[in-house]
Formats: sequence, structure tokens, C-alpha cells
Amino acid sequence: METLLWQVDQLLGLLAVSRSGQVRDWDPPTLDRALQWGRYFQHLHGRFRAEPRLRAALRQRLRRGQQGPPLGFGHLERCPELLSLALLRNRALPPAACHRLLLNLLLLPPSAQATPGPGSLSLLARRKAAARLLQQPDAAPVHPEALGPQLRTEAQLLLCRLQEDEDGQGPEGVLEQLPKPRLYWVLAALLLEQAGATSGEEGPSWGHHGEPAGPVLLWLLGDPGRLSTFCRLLPGSSVAALAARYPQLSTAYLQLLTHWGSRLCYDPLRGHWATSSYSGEDQLPWQELRERFSCILRGPAPLQEAALATLKKLKTQDGDFEVCGLSVWTDLLLEMETGTSLKERT
Repeated sequence: METLLWQVDQLLGLLAVSRSGQVRDWDPPTLDRALQWGRYFQHLHGRFRAEPRLRAALRQRLRRGQQGPPLGFGHLERCPELLSLALLRNRALPPAACHRLLLNLLLLPPSAQATPGPGSLSLLARRKAAARLLQQPDAAPVHPEALGPQLRTEAQLLLCRLQEDEDGQGPEGVLEQLPKPRLYWVLAALLLEQAGATSGEEGPSWGHHGEPAGPVLLWLLGDPGRLSTFCRLLPGSSVAALAARYPQLSTAYLQLLTHWGSRLCYDPLRGHWATSSYSGEDQLPWQELRERFSCILRGPAPLQEAALATLKKLKTQDGDFEVCGLSVWTDLLLEMETGTSLKERT
């Protein structure tokens, strides 16, 4: 009993420190130890809640020397949440420890922890963290395949929000209200990470969260303008990587490239394909169209075959010419097959 009461005193001290400037010296291992203490007291609540005598003794010790509203025995069950909220609000917590807090507690709660209800502290903390991370400047990484810590964290926070959906909005309602264009980078990271987890590639598995790819892809493919923005924002290598892993996106992406290519006009004076003078049209420059097809043709065999079949079909529909400047699809095929640029051939 004395050991248990002494441990309760340590809990009171830990909660006080978590609200103070002393946390500025905490590193990630220190934070891990603090969270382990929180989970330990959560375990004690479940172990002793049927013991009236022990509950009374613990309640009395918890109330001793406390300022403000006293803690009760029931607070032990929510000890990890109380501790994490105090740390999340503490500006003195170093960035590395704060990042570990988000990953170890808010994003990956222990499996024994009760499922959070709509008003739970853990859910509120996750929302607060998600709002802070998702409302970052629109600057994006060079490639989402790199999956930097912040982008991965944002993607996993968004996944948690889509899974919970406590307001009954559905994936579309949640995604519509998030800031863009940053959202598209987060969705790319989410889809790439999920594809890696389901294919057994190295990396953290999010399988216990379910399959987010279906609803996310439905949202992206449900609006041509949305898909166009998503694909234009990401580098060709990123979209090709996604298309290789999601057949429904592959089909839509090839249709979008076809749409962009059909808007190009050949300029005989300059000897190259140019965009239309109508700036309101959804267009893509020749150089970028060529690069995006090149990225696809460097992908897996099924994706290569689908792209080549599309180009050959379009070339045939245009008259199956072998002369440069008559069909954008002829010129694309020649460049893909020979590696010779249009300017070099003319």
C-alpha cells in the first residue's frame, strides 16, 4: 500500500511538471517514460476499481495538496489523456518530444485503451493537433514518395479523422472542408503509404485503421477539376507511382493526359506543339506531357502496356501518320520509342 501511495505522489508531481517549463529539457525517451507512467496508472484504475478500500485511499492521496479542482480515482483511467493534453498545451515542450507525443499517444493509442467518444480528451487533442498540422503553408515537398515526418504525420492524422467521422459527414464532407492545395499532398502520402503497407513494403502498417484508399479515390475521381488539380500539383513520378498501385487512378490519369494532349496545337513556324491561346482551358505544355508519359513508361509493365496501347489507339484515330507535326500522339510515340526529340527530327 505504501508503495502504491508513493507512486500516486509521483503522478501528482509528473502532472505538475508537464504544465511547467521543466519540459523544455525533455527528449523523446523522457517523454516515452512519462507516457508509460500515464498508462501504468490507467492500468491501476482497471485493477483496483472493484476494491473500495484501495479506491478510498488512492482518492484521499490524490486530493492531498492539490490546487484547483481535486483529482479523483476516476481520473486515473484518463491519466494518459490528461498528461498528453497538458503537454500539448505547453509551449516549452521541444519539437522532437512534441512529435513523439503525437505519434506515440495521439496517433497510436494503446490497444487496451477504450475507444474515444465524441467528447473525449484524446479525440479533442487529436483534432487540435490535426488542425495545427493541416493548416500549414501551401509549400509542399519535392516528392511525396519521400514521406517526410510532417507529411506522414498529417496523412495519419487525416486517416484517423476519416475513420472516426463522429459528426457523420462521411469522407467527402471531411475532405471538402480541409485547406487546399496542401490536402492533395497529404492524400498522395496517405495513398502511397497505404499501398506500401498492403503490399508488404517496408514501413509502418496502417492496416488496423482499415482501407482508406477507396473513399479517398472516389472523392478524387468524382470531380474532373479535382483530379486535374491533384495530378498537376504532383510531379509526374508521383502520379505514376500512384497509378501503378491503383488501377482506377491509372485509367483516369491516362484519360486526363489524353484530354491535355488533345488541347495542344502544332506551331509550324516554331516547329513544336503549343498550348491554346484560351487561358481558361485546362491545358498542359508539351514538355510536361512528354515527361509525364515518360514517367509512366518507366513504371511496371502493366502500366507501360496500358499507356502504349492508349497512345497507339489515339495515333490510329488521328490517321496513323508517321510524319511529325500532324498528330501529337505520333510525335509522343516516336519520342518514347526512339528517345529522339521532335526538334532533333525536324
